[in-house]
Amino acid sequence: MNLMNNAVINTPKPVNEPILNYAPGSPEKAALKKALAEMSARQLEIPLIIGGKEIKTGNLGKVVMPHDHQHVLATYHKAGPVEVQQAIDAAVAAQPMWQSFRWEERCAIFLKVAELLAVKYRALINSGAMLAGGKTAFQAEIDAACELIDFLRFNVRYAQEVYQKQPESSAGVWNFVQHRPLEGFVFAVTPFNFTAIAGNLPTAPALMGNTVVWKPASSLVYTPYLIMQMLEEAGLPPGVINFVPGSGATVGDVCLADPNLSGIHFTGSTRVFQQMWQTVGANISRYKAYPRIVGETGGKDFVFAHSSADIEPLVTGLVRGSFEYQGQKCSAASRAYIPRSLWPAVEAGLKEQIGRIKMGPPTDFRNFCGAVIDKAAFDSIAGYIEYARNNAGGEIIIGGKCDDSVGYFIEPTVILATDPHFKTMVEEIFGPVLTIYVYDDEKYTETLELCNTSSMYALTGAIFGRDRAAVSTAVTMLEHAAGNFYINDKPTGAVVGQQPFGGGRASGTNDKAGSQANLMRWVSTRTIKETFVPAADFGYPFMGEE
Repeated sequence: MNLMNNAVINTPKPVNEPILNYAPGSPEKAALKKALAEMSARQLEIPLIIGGKEIKTGNLGKVVMPHDHQHVLATYHKAGPVEVQQAIDAAVAAQPMWQSFRWEERCAIFLKVAELLAVKYRALINSGAMLAGGKTAFQAEIDAACELIDFLRFNVRYAQEVYQKQPESSAGVWNFVQHRPLEGFVFAVTPFNFTAIAGNLPTAPALMGNTVVWKPASSLVYTPYLIMQMLEEAGLPPGVINFVPGSGATVGDVCLADPNLSGIHFTGSTRVFQQMWQTVGANISRYKAYPRIVGETGGKDFVFAHSSADIEPLVTGLVRGSFEYQGQKCSAASRAYIPRSLWPAVEAGLKEQIGRIKMGPPTDFRNFCGAVIDKAAFDSIAGYIEYARNNAGGEIIIGGKCDDSVGYFIEPTVILATDPHFKTMVEEIFGPVLTIYVYDDEKYTETLELCNTSSMYALTGAIFGRDRAAVSTAVTMLEHAAGNFYINDKPTGAVVGQQPFGGGRASGTNDKAGSQANLMRWVSTRTIKETFVPAADFGYPFMGEE
């Protein structure tokens, strides 16, 4: 260890990974189709990985294709309390070893994973995101390949910037700071909807010298397991990241009760995050140090149009923002405010564009929409659609059909709300459902305030308009309504290094995944002052006379 202790090393300058387009006849499309066929034809058995060792509990869960829920892609072993404690113990035991690595050596491991994803395993990870996660080829490419590669490469550069950030020194004194990893283990809880987030939540703390217990979402175990295998191939030492699929309660209860808990890196529902925070609060006197709590949770993301907005970009932003990946994005457009003067043209445009959407298996590249992730999601989303069908204040004007006989398919659905506080206008649905409220043009500022106050969330939002003064008013009035705000663009598609992602209010702690700010949460600073010629007597000059 420390073989390069006489070098000041710069990390490679990160550049956003180019997005492949999978055009007909392209080599990437041929490679992806081959990987899809191979993955569909085999069934994996996914173990726990604790301290570098595979563990099989015999308590099995299934990974199925959302578009064909009778097709089992894999079985996975679930962790029980004993295995979770083993993972915690392995993480705590590995920390001194991992912390002793020079930061550049840690960086090298994650840069290698990025390269493995970009070159060797791109088709494999995208196939997993498509078959197990329900994504189209494009949605898989921008997530499981490009965004995860970007997280890894940009975080390495941000780590260098964190370590380089040093205080000033005065005459005869040398001041410096050490950015230590947290003392204990970090509990990473990852969601089903983004393989990139699933990869980033355990690796960002690990990059900074922390060790991790990683619980992937039960509805997305497949691609996290592939990432775990790549981490091992890249040389990640045993015990640094411990992979423990299982129920949230089983894994979470043990982790949150352990005195060594030093941090939580979470993406998921607001309700679960609040419960975890309450548990940490109840246990606060048990921990060796106050745990860092970092979370990105729900959203009720909006598109707001001014009467000066261009119709075609607005309609396209609504369709893409609401229905790509079946609306299962934290950032997906879920409510819209449209001025009355534009509504006839917007309604016609929505019906025309949505009418051309094809829905079906992601293996058919002509499909724009696939199935939602699982039975629980299907039932929840269908329940909201049924509510709109049977209650005053909202009317289904596009879509609304649901069918789970083969896959968990829900049509892109648009609800017109006469009540701006209608249930589907204010509650998170996390599916292909957009609710629209039409407002009187002259009530622009009043409706902006309505948008600002009618949701507890504040993740993403967008304003469409050509009138710069009106746009500026929206930017000001909606300052706290969205952590990521878009002008004349859909509220989805944040790019690492360009739009750091996260929101406030009930949408999370806004620690901006893919930024230096996020990495700062995983270090604890120690200040060191060295005085070269220290004082030899207690006296001061002012004491020389009365």
